Amino acid sequence: MNVAIPFSAVRDKDRRMVGGKGFALAVMVRQGFSVPPGICVTAEAYRRFVDETGLKVKIVRELNRKRFEDMRWEEMWDTALRIRNLFLKMAMPPELASALRRELSALAGEGPVAVRSSAPGEDTVATSFAGLHESYLNIRGIDAVLEHIRLVWASLWSDAALLYRRELGLDVEGSAMGVVVQKIIPGDRSGVVFGMNPNDGTQSVVEAVHGLNEGLVSGQVEPDRWIIQRESGRVLSHSAPVRDRYVVLAEEGVRVEALPANRAAKAPLAEPEVGDVHRMAMRGETIFGKPQDMEWTFQDNDIFLLQSRPITTVPKKETDDQRPWYLSLRRTFENLKELRQRIEERLIPEMVREADLLAAVDLDGVDAAGLEREIVRRAEAYKRWKDVYWEEFIPMAHGMRLFGLVYNDAVRPDDPYEFMDLLVKGDMVSLERNRALEDLADTVRQDDALRKSLGSGILPAAFSERLHEFTATYGELTVVPRAPQQSTDTLVAFILEMAGRPRKEERRVDAGILRERFLSHFEGDKRMEAEELLELGRASHRLRDNDNLFFDKVKGQLLRALNVRARKQPEGQPGAMPPDAAAVIKEVTATLEAGVVSKEPGGFSVTARQIVGQPASVGLASGVARIVADQADALQFKSGEVLVCDAIDPSITFVVPLAAAIVERRGGMLIHGSIIAREYGIPCVTGVPEATAMIKTGDYVTVDGFLGIVIIG
Repeated sequence: MNVAIPFSAVRDKDRRMVGGKGFALAVMVRQGFSVPPGICVTAEAYRRFVDETGLKVKIVRELNRKRFEDMRWEEMWDTALRIRNLFLKMAMPPELASALRRELSALAGEGPVAVRSSAPGEDTVATSFAGLHESYLNIRGIDAVLEHIRLVWASLWSDAALLYRRELGLDVEGSAMGVVVQKIIPGDRSGVVFGMNPNDGTQSVVEAVHGLNEGLVSGQVEPDRWIIQRESGRVLSHSAPVRDRYVVLAEEGVRVEALPANRAAKAPLAEPEVGDVHRMAMRGETIFGKPQDMEWTFQDNDIFLLQSRPITTVPKKETDDQRPWYLSLRRTFENLKELRQRIEERLIPEMVREADLLAAVDLDGVDAAGLEREIVRRAEAYKRWKDVYWEEFIPMAHGMRLFGLVYNDAVRPDDPYEFMDLLVKGDMVSLERNRALEDLADTVRQDDALRKSLGSGILPAAFSERLHEFTATYGELTVVPRAPQQSTDTLVAFILEMAGRPRKEERRVDAGILRERFLSHFEGDKRMEAEELLELGRASHRLRDNDNLFFDKVKGQLLRALNVRARKQPEGQPGAMPPDAAAVIKEVTATLEAGVVSKEPGGFSVTARQIVGQPASVGLASGVARIVADQADALQFKSGEVLVCDAIDPSITFVVPLAAAIVERRGGMLIHGSIIAREYGIPCVTGVPEATAMIKTGDYVTVDGFLGIVIIG
């Protein structure tokens, strides 16, 4: 069976082989549209690749670590990353590679090409999944084309595709991926046209930018927009943005540049050209029988059709469907750089400043009415910063993901998470806090008299001062309200527990060697960009750990005020609260009262068994389990126990150095527990849905961080 078919040779019977995108372009070629020359790599080529290399079996193994229904977003990304690495490491079978070279060499030798996904289920009348699979621009040479075909194949199993697996009908046996290899037209003006405005069926919409279309579809360049009456083609309105940049071809890929002033002063399209684009969409609608969403580009005065797919009615989502929000977290390099600057230079300093201002208020000195006002003030601050956390801080985590993809594509490591070792610089607040705790424990280890005094409840003045300095710098180990003496006693007890075993050092990695290994794959401007991306990844990694600790400073001040009110009015009722403040207080106090997980398995007995999750930090360790539902539980943790929890929040990472191993119900290599476990070289398995139910405190467990297995009993 053919592994590649030119657009001109594709027929109706080939639709499933070439995929929706390739088939639509072939139809447009037959209908006389100006379409850049291209070839469809068929789904048969994908099937031969995964069958002959044994990849299909490995994909099945990765996808069956746990049920899709139990996977969190982070786990889907991890699964997709491991599968992508399998494709990167697997050489193409010689016969398949020869066949593809024979079919594609002529096109690849004519200049830069685009390598785009064309899955059989994509771009049908019923569904459109634009953006779920990968496309690559400005690929030069047959070797690079074959390389990027593998990356497109891998994107069949991307985290985005896994999210929509039911809608895509995604399964290992029946799913395959076609690929379109198409000559690049370096257009000077590009855009999209919606043959029918999704918001008004009597209109169509044209959007255009200077330069390549990548600027528009990636969101990096805001387009001019024309609203057109469908029937007459009359322009009803034109909205012009600030035109200040555009996307052009680079030596490799594309880049964003400042738009020259003479081009910024005028719209990308003149009104007659808007009419040309509209008529093209109407003609496509006649051919396919459905309104079309088309991508196009002008080179000089000639218009080229790049892509056409039917406009689908966006289905109404259930209120709890947050998949579109998750996909919105994937940001471009440029967007992440801007986000980092905003977070580091403005948002974090403002958050810390507000927390410090709240901390400076003498709550014991205010009357009842004043205390209620302070509680409302703190609740409002908590809500405001929680919104910032979700809208700004969470998307910044994609910096780690973006770096990981680039690192793996360049280095091809055996360990798909090796890139994490390059992101750590030791400047995470939780690690700094743990070092400070170890320093205090070292003092106790080296001074038997001090150990005896602390064990007897006597706190020498010099050590008391050091404890005060610690809490002033890092806050209390728990934000659960408690009296000052209780907090000190708890901290002392925890330090004594730490002092009872040797100091736990962070894992040493020669980041310099890894850094040079990574950067050696780039030259010139690309090397500078890779260095920028590394720093962005490190900033993202640092924030992923530190953001909750900064946020907890604000949360802690709300809890402090609630604690003061509880002491002053033990039997009284709080005053009337604004609805938003009351909701925040209910949320915070409910979390503290309930904990994150149940501490007992309730309702059934646990028998010895093996449960499977995601390997997050390699190693093998055994020990007695302790369920940690909240910070109070963490402070009871004993050295050598296995920490079992919902997820390790940054505010309780102080307990990690004591643990023999970690098991988390939630999953992902980039969640806090995984990051800290890897830093200390502690075996960790995440994404174990039964963990906090099947394991109870006192069970003996073995944790295999290589395979992602937990053995109970």
